[in-house]
Amino acid sequence: MVGEVAFPPGFGLHTGNIGIKDRTEDVMILSAPPGTTAAGVFTKSRFSGPSVTLSRAHVADGRARSVVIISKNANVATGAVGDENAAEVAGLTARVVGCDTREVIVASTGVIGVRYPMDRIRAYMTRLGTARDDSFDEPGSATTAATAIMTTDTHAKVATARAGPARVVGIAKGVGMIEPDMATMLAVITTDAAADPAALDAMFRRVVDRTFNAVSIDTDTSTSDMAVVLASGRAGPVERAALEAALGEVCLDLTRQLAADGEGAETLIVVTVEGARDDAQAKWVAKSIVNSPLVKTAVHGRDPNWGRVAMAVGKCYEDDILADRITIRFGGTEVYPAPITPDVLEELERYLASPEVLIHVDLGVPGDGPDSQGTGAFTVYGCDLTDGYVRINADYTT
Repeated sequence: MVGEVAFPPGFGLHTGNIGIKDRTEDVMILSAPPGTTAAGVFTKSRFSGPSVTLSRAHVADGRARSVVIISKNANVATGAVGDENAAEVAGLTARVVGCDTREVIVASTGVIGVRYPMDRIRAYMTRLGTARDDSFDEPGSATTAATAIMTTDTHAKVATARAGPARVVGIAKGVGMIEPDMATMLAVITTDAAADPAALDAMFRRVVDRTFNAVSIDTDTSTSDMAVVLASGRAGPVERAALEAALGEVCLDLTRQLAADGEGAETLIVVTVEGARDDAQAKWVAKSIVNSPLVKTAVHGRDPNWGRVAMAVGKCYEDDILADRITIRFGGTEVYPAPITPDVLEELERYLASPEVLIHVDLGVPGDGPDSQGTGAFTVYGCDLTDGYVRINADYTT
């Protein structure tokens, strides 16, 4: 997490309270200049909300002028009325920003099965439209925006990087119901670089696969997940590799913040698997480890029980994953197949008390040539499992 950060030039911001949350901000509206290009990835959940369906369609042409996020109400499983309400929110936002309705991306986060309080939203947007010139700060505060979209997050999540003359600034929220199947949670990435829509979409998908698609808190895929990127072009063209690297830096920073702030979490768990047949196999095994309740509770209890990692690898049933070729490490310490002495156990207990724990597995899958092994590798991000997670989710709506 960084300190107070502004969005790049061209991006205006309004935040406020519609009345969904008791007193704190529950709506964020980001505005962008004409000509802004955009790309997005969205949940594959079969219970995805109207905001996902609408926004997927709106961003399909590679253009967007606004993102509106309503917090603490997912507007999911609300039927045809929910669809109509999401479309109306897009229309109301378009009038406030001064753009076409199809240039508005709508996102929602919060309780499932509850309709938007449309009377409050209409009244709020009408007042905002009247005072539009005085309501949008430009460039807006990314820190303020990230705060407005929080639900059970404990802090605002903001990240920034540079790509030549351009800035890349991202915000995100989400600390529960996270096992992505596209991106995860809600994330908005902005840049003042100029970017072709097709190129922006391709590089963003590559970045998302290694960052947001590599995080898991509790194995649950949200109905409202989306990650979008908007490029205003104010800074002019930027070398594509530099822009993709900056997008990757921002998205990885946000990914790590999301994992570390998992509901009730005390420890960030980073799992790297290498020596796999390919990256897909490495990712499968890494996710098996980071999602294991037994691994997560062992880390929470500072218990160097590497057998739980071995178990998580072993349940990935593939013929080329062989126990006698595997190496497991906690941090820099080999725990299998090397024998564990009492001194090493004490050292590992101290290591597991760290705020970040690395679990490293080399699968040693045989390669194509003699004495070679696979080159597949992947890193995933998660957190420990605590009684705090249980309490937060046991009491979520009550």
